Amino acid sequence: MRLLLDSFWRSAAYCMHPRVIVLSFLPLGLMVVLAALFGYFYWDATVAWTRDALDAWPLIASFWAWLGRLFSSDVTAVVAPMVVVVAATPLIVVVSLLVVSGLMAPALTRLVAERRFPSLEQKKGASFLGSLLRSLGLTLLALLALVVSMPLWLIPPLVLVLPPLIWGWLTYRVMSFDALSEHANPEERAALLRAHRLPLLGIGVLCGYLGAAPSIVWASGLVFAAAFLVLAPLAIWIYTLVFAFSSLWFAHYCLDALAQLRAQRAAAAISTSAAESADARAVATQWGAP
Repeated sequence: MRLLLDSFWRSAAYCMHPRVIVLSFLPLGLMVVLAALFGYFYWDATVAWTRDALDAWPLIASFWAWLGRLFSSDVTAVVAPMVVVVAATPLIVVVSLLVVSGLMAPALTRLVAERRFPSLEQKKGASFLGSLLRSLGLTLLALLALVVSMPLWLIPPLVLVLPPLIWGWLTYRVMSFDALSEHANPEERAALLRAHRLPLLGIGVLCGYLGAAPSIVWASGLVFAAAFLVLAPLAIWIYTLVFAFSSLWFAHYCLDALAQLRAQRAAAAISTSAAESADARAVATQWGAP
């Protein structure tokens, strides 16, 4: 419990670090760049294709014609850009968050290691490619578990339990592995994940619930269209900050646990060596050695 609470408040304090704040704004900057590139190269062609698709849809062609007579304007010419924006925004958001998340976790782990554990040896227990493949495999398992469990979501209490539990398991498995990948060897990592399974899973579940907060803000932006340009970036920033906090929490917990494990093993090795030396002296004394 001490390790859990200590890592929690340290992670909250680290969220105020200038480097963390700068990293939390990276998705917004990347979104602006991606949106500008999309607008420059594909905007006109995409809007024209969307407008043709809307005009060619026979089920709502009469509806567009009725709106055109009502407002004395070309409705599809107004609606098509809105459809493109609504469709492209989630894609740009997901790409930005994935890129930044891949960059943030190692950077935040290095920040914790530099400031709290500068003397902790890096044993390079996992490669970047291995960590990436493992994360992708676990993500597919989590998505499969979500799909399989969907019928149970119809039971009111379970819809509030199962998704955060699944995402919490995914968060725990991915972030704890990433936090230890640079410093722990495979044997140390396996020992820590086995000994601290429940606290790490608890951190993952709590972070899963925290990750639901940006979804509420994002949904509000979709409902209140006038505030979309404000609420959508706010939701993205909150999500990135939650991700940063989660990464910091796992980094503080796992590196502290690793330092304690090595200290315990070093103390045990010294005790064993001292005991062996004492036994050797006793044997030498028994046989009359000087």
